[in-house]
Amino acid sequence: MDMPGEDIELMDTDITINTASSKKGNMQIIIVTYAVVFIFMCMAGYIVYFMVNDSSEVINNPYNKRRNILAERIVRGSIYSSDGKILAETVTDSEGNEKRVYPYNDIFCHVTGRTANSMTGVELSQCYPLLTSHSNPLKQLATTFRGDKNLGDNVYTTLNASLQQAAYNALGSYKGAAVAVEPSTGKVLAMVSKPGYNPNTIESDWDSLVEDENSQSALVNRATQGLYPPGSTFKVLTAIEYIIENRSSYKKYSYKCKGSDSFDGNVINCYAGEKHGGLGLGSSLAKSCNASFANIGMTLNIKSFRKLCNKFMFNQKLPVKFEYNQSKFLLDQKSKTGEIMQTVIGQGRTTVTPLQNAMIAATIANGGEMMVPYVTDHTENESGQVVKTYGPVSNGKIIDKDIADITGKFMMSVVEDGTASSLKSLPYKVAGKTGSAEFDSEGTSHAWFIGYAPAKNPKIAVSIIVEGAGTGSQYAVPVAKEMFRDYLGE
Repeated sequence: MDMPGEDIELMDTDITINTASSKKGNMQIIIVTYAVVFIFMCMAGYIVYFMVNDSSEVINNPYNKRRNILAERIVRGSIYSSDGKILAETVTDSEGNEKRVYPYNDIFCHVTGRTANSMTGVELSQCYPLLTSHSNPLKQLATTFRGDKNLGDNVYTTLNASLQQAAYNALGSYKGAAVAVEPSTGKVLAMVSKPGYNPNTIESDWDSLVEDENSQSALVNRATQGLYPPGSTFKVLTAIEYIIENRSSYKKYSYKCKGSDSFDGNVINCYAGEKHGGLGLGSSLAKSCNASFANIGMTLNIKSFRKLCNKFMFNQKLPVKFEYNQSKFLLDQKSKTGEIMQTVIGQGRTTVTPLQNAMIAATIANGGEMMVPYVTDHTENESGQVVKTYGPVSNGKIIDKDIADITGKFMMSVVEDGTASSLKSLPYKVAGKTGSAEFDSEGTSHAWFIGYAPAKNPKIAVSIIVEGAGTGSQYAVPVAKEMFRDYLGE
């Protein structure tokens, strides 16, 4: 016979077990619920982020067929310079046939780009806005009911048409490139590459351009994709590294140039064997003395120097929205004396694009802060209402302001007393550095110039290369002079 007390004890135990199981089950449901909600919120957040930041890039992808669908409903918008000149527009004939027209022919061909035979330039980076209409919704609806296309938004670039024309003309018949940026913002004011092509006739010219029998490489944007030895323009970075390592003593640097020097059996010669005599750091830059800079290079901390060059975006991906090639700086702690000597004067294996050289000049002009170069200023609908603006973006403080100011003064001495003295005739101070970069066994040189003006309140920084021409002072400086004149006046 069971005792009553035993039954009560068992029932209490069952109730306790059931309650514990229930709480455990509820906790699992709560955890799963929160996990699902969290995942959902993450997905929703990503969708919002994607729509705001990445959707246009995905649509711009040449493999995305949505662009073709948009083109069937929207008349591609126009592209303008910052001074209101039409760089690209769609013209529709009486039969409704559309044709993309480029009024400046080859002058803006690389930076504005094309739509036929692979899309490039602004036409590519702003494809989605150009094929998107933000005009009045009622007007759009009425246009659609009539069976007509709506007008796409217009893109206004940072490019100055007058400056672009001046740079184009100044380069003349030479191969090369010219880039101009606004130091304080990163706005690309001009971007010329020669030789170019006519985007109006790109389809009929395509086969000959691709075959390139005369090795013109006209389809290549030399301004952003051309990789060249920087020549003596690189001495600016060598000087910066020396100042950083010798903040308290750089003013005491002295060297007597005899036209050549030897380090560990490696001989370095100054251009044309010129003997520069007694030099300080500033005058070494002004006279572009190879022997003095080789002497400086032998004292540098190579690990620190490589770090500085990486900060100036060598060996790095550029945060830009257009096609480019990555510059290279290969010097390291294992490099031998000969390579160090060549690298610090801008020879050796170092390569740079004209765009990046412009970024270097602009960073010095901007007190050591590097701004990201950009070409699109804003977009507008057909009625002139602003749809989206693109503002300046900083790429960080590369060097301290005092270092930038010291370097700027040295670059001013290049104009006042050195290899860019022909710029002294301008009514404002200019800071710059010339370069002659040998690129073959015969000693043929590319002509370089980087610089900015006015030196005390920089409005424009430029980078010019003239392929195979000779010295920077003779061939690149005159191009810079015409660009300064056009943008800043006589």
